[in-house]
Amino acid sequence: MEMKQKNTKKIIFALAALLAVIAVLFAVYHFTKGKTAKGEKTITVEVVHKDGSTKSFEYTTQCEFLGEVLSDEKLIEGEDGAYGLFITTVDGEKADDSNQEWWCITKGNEQLNTSADQTPIADGEKYELTLTVGY
Repeated sequence: MEMKQKNTKKIIFALAALLAVIAVLFAVYHFTKGKTAKGEKTITVEVVHKDGSTKSFEYTTQCEFLGEVLSDEKLIEGEDGAYGLFITTVDGEKADDSNQEWWCITKGNEQLNTSADQTPIADGEKYELTLTVGY
């Protein structure tokens, strides 16, 4: 009987520890995720094609995330993946995976660590989508 109580206590302790870890991870996510801005905002998106040519797009939107704007405006196509939207095509140009091509998202020429659908936008910001070769 005493052995069963020890096992039950260990299970309860392990579950409590697991819940504590989950709570800490949720808090870290909540406090480190980007803040979204409500209301109308204007953003600029510059597309850098494989041949080096650039094309600039300006959008006025109520959307809160970059991926929403780009999808709504039909500038991009992509696939949902484990880390969010994986952009496969921009402005009609498809990245060729067999050549290790991919679309890099930058803001102010600094690479973002979030997918387009997880990138909050604010009024006046500029983003770049560059067809990049090599992983």
